[in-house]
Amino acid sequence: MASHAVASEAPEQIIRSASKDVLDIIKKNDKDPSKTRDLVDARLSPMADYKRMTALATGQYWKSATPAQQDALTTEFRTMMVRTYLGALTLYKNAQINIKGTRAGNDADEQNVRTEVTLPGQKPIPLDFSFEKQGSDWKVYDISVDGISFINNHRNQFGSVIRKDGIDGLIKLLSSRNNAAKQGK
Repeated sequence: MASHAVASEAPEQIIRSASKDVLDIIKKNDKDPSKTRDLVDARLSPMADYKRMTALATGQYWKSATPAQQDALTTEFRTMMVRTYLGALTLYKNAQINIKGTRAGNDADEQNVRTEVTLPGQKPIPLDFSFEKQGSDWKVYDISVDGISFINNHRNQFGSVIRKDGIDGLIKLLSSRNNAAKQGK
């Protein structure tokens, strides 16, 4: 698979090519989940700002985390994001992702790409990607499914864990969930 440059592509084109590539990866490697996960991660990484996603998802607690904790949180959050996205698309490997349009975000350097995931005979599911321009690159910093922000949803959950068990408690929880999912538990 060719490497995809994100710098010169508009957000809509990034989603169009990444969606096609990810669905192709899933179809071609459905017997090898580990390989599929690695290929999907490699394909999505250039287009995602996992550090910003993690900072937004941990909210006020991000600034109190040490750099090592921030790195660990970002690594575990990235694994969780890829796992979640891959899990959803694996269920819908015969799906089509249709681009419904792009709209400006809250700032001049933000855009939202609206898509729908469709399966024959089922109601389309809205799937929206929020992008931020970083230099010459556009990076995804949030995904909303049927109007529910992945970041906002996790911010509430993460805040509860951090208040109870601290930043290290959240890192441990995410790591445990990611490892359990990797082992098929």
